[in-house]
Amino acid sequence: MDTPEEPANLAFLRRLVTVLTIIMIGGVVTVVALLVIRLNAGPAPLPLPEQVTLPGGATATAFTVGSDWFAVVTEDDQILIFDQVTGTLRNTLTID
Repeated sequence: MDTPEEPANLAFLRRLVTVLTIIMIGGVVTVVALLVIRLNAGPAPLPLPEQVTLPGGATATAFTVGSDWFAVVTEDDQILIFDQVTGTLRNTLTID
């Protein structure tokens, strides 16, 4: 029994689908690899001050950094905002 020869268009489409499948699999593997690499990377280091002198012997409970300032939250519910360059106290906010 002779197998009929497939049309040229069908052979082209079969090769095209195979190539596109390989490209899609490669793309998915690349995206997953980049996600794994990116998510396993450590966070960027924050520019923390070497030493902060809190007024009145306050104890810090939290710390955050802004564009040109950093803030320290103390145990007595105050937010102390310092200048990032000079380290001087800019503002004090009391949490009610």
